Amino acid sequence: MIEDEAHIAEGLKLNLELKGYEVKIAPDGFSALQLLKTWPPDLIVLDIMLPGIDGLSLLRNIRIGDEQLPILILSAKGDSEDKVKGFSFGADDYLSKPFNLEEFLLRVERLLIRSERQHTAPKRSVSGRWEIEPVYTFGDNQIDFSTHTVLSRHGEITLTEQEIKILKLFIENRGKPISRHKLLEIGWGYPRGMKTRTVDNFIVRFRKYFEKNPRKPVFFKSLRAVGYIFDHDSEEPGDASR
Repeated sequence: MIEDEAHIAEGLKLNLELKGYEVKIAPDGFSALQLLKTWPPDLIVLDIMLPGIDGLSLLRNIRIGDEQLPILILSAKGDSEDKVKGFSFGADDYLSKPFNLEEFLLRVERLLIRSERQHTAPKRSVSGRWEIEPVYTFGDNQIDFSTHTVLSRHGEITLTEQEIKILKLFIENRGKPISRHKLLEIGWGYPRGMKTRTVDNFIVRFRKYFEKNPRKPVFFKSLRAVGYIFDHDSEEPGDASR
């Protein structure tokens, strides 16, 4: 349960434990990401208005690595627009505060039952986001997400877990600008306003891996005062046949 209001979190934890569930609480996005590294849950209850990292950025971070984990948004933001955004980013269910406790418990139960039934089902694509193929090709580059390897004109490269995560974020949003602070929030779980060269260092790596000329990138482009954009359909100089 990712919830910064302690009385709500503790109250729901008690009621869920009375139903036989084991529950852990994270009061903010950063502690939630740390907890997820050591304690993989069967379901997440997620608040949207969190300190540091907002809930939607956290949701997108989780979805990069796991499309199947059931996520129930529990939020005071209950307008239709908020719900549409939550579902488009990968939420499975959305319940507005204030809420009925019995309804909440039933929704948790139904999500867990549905998740168990679909355990062996193929991964779904989420509305508004590109589905990522197991082997993804652009230009002369081929990324195998199952083996974490890249085949390019530079040879075979083994990618780190974090490189895979950031690449998936770019591919899911191909053709769309992504700001540095969004990359930090979604990709690394860093709070808004944090200043670091982490993003730029990763872009340097990606250009080295994937670009014909890293000094003149055609796939991983910088947008002044905005951030970066992954242009899957770009043609490298001399490659007009593609």
